[in-house]
Amino acid sequence: MTDEELIDKCLKGDGRAQKMLFDKFARKMMSVCLRYVSDYEHAEDVLQDGFIKVFKNLDKFKHEGSFEGWIRRTMINTSLDYLRKGKNAPIDTDISEAEYLASDNEKSLSKLREEEIMALVQKMPTGYRTVFNLYAIEGYSHQEIADELGVTESTSKTQYKKARNYLMNIIIERENI
Repeated sequence: MTDEELIDKCLKGDGRAQKMLFDKFARKMMSVCLRYVSDYEHAEDVLQDGFIKVFKNLDKFKHEGSFEGWIRRTMINTSLDYLRKGKNAPIDTDISEAEYLASDNEKSLSKLREEEIMALVQKMPTGYRTVFNLYAIEGYSHQEIADELGVTESTSKTQYKKARNYLMNIIIERENI
């Protein structure tokens, strides 16, 4: 069944189609939620809230761009809403200033598998993780991140730089063990 057929059946209240839609996208969207909300149980809550929004707003999908991208955007927004509600550390968390690392240390990052990198990203402080995900993974600009999170563009840039340095420090520590 195509996405358009699935959407049409969901809009008509077909419960089986709703379950099919959920089953089709839940795994991918859970990984999106986990990038922002590092606690698995809370990420599941965000996923459920996100799908409630998807089903409530399905009639607003304009069939411009991919349906999966529209769902992803909903999950990102739901994750950010969760973070804004203070259920986690504030977005602009600031831990001790990370050292700037030489670019040849970035070779270490390329040796890691995606799963290992994502596990490290989940251990980042909330502010670092949020900006890192939005910029490096989702492709948002720093201005878009600033608008979305209610911070300045320079705060977004600083948080991203700190996130990269934080990641590199962890990677270098692991290599030196």
